[in-house]
Amino acid sequence: MISAILYREGSRLTGFRATGHSGYAEAGSDIVCAAVSVLGCTCVNSLESLCGIAVLLNGNEDGLLDFDLPPLDQEGDKKAQLLMGALQQGLKDVQDSYPEYLKLSMKERRK
Repeated sequence: MISAILYREGSRLTGFRATGHSGYAEAGSDIVCAAVSVLGCTCVNSLESLCGIAVLLNGNEDGLLDFDLPPLDQEGDKKAQLLMGALQQGLKDVQDSYPEYLKLSMKERRK
């Protein structure tokens, strides 16, 4: 099962961590792992290429994607929240379709 955590400070989404493998299918054919990977990587890449926000990437290896948003001004945070909200919605949609393969949770920001 994939464990996905969205970190927040109040109502602001501030980071993301996904670990594990879904076990839905063999590597290379696993649509749940692919969906979570694409959502997370697209969020990171969009934050950087579209918004100019360099995320604090803590890990990006087999079975792990972990990043935090840096401190942002109001305009940057507004853009980041839109993309983080899209990540949250996409993950929720995957979890709703494949609840036995993805567990999504929300946690207050790690210190």
